[in-house]
Amino acid sequence: MEELKSIMEKFVASGWDLISVPAQQWLDGKADKDILVSAIKQADEECGSCGCDFDPLYKRALELI
Repeated sequence: MEELKSIMEKFVASGWDLISVPAQQWLDGKADKDILVSAIKQADEECGSCGCDFDPLYKRALELI
């Protein structure tokens, strides 16, 4: 759970609304799991192979949720 929290904090810090908003809601205990999973999947599709530090985090977050 600590690993997932760390990943969500990184998503929030990214400033990319697609993942930062649902990640912040998750950290606040107000997340809708389906919306969070959908946002992470979309982020992975749009940016999951660009070579940035977030690429492996999308897949790992989905494994941990």
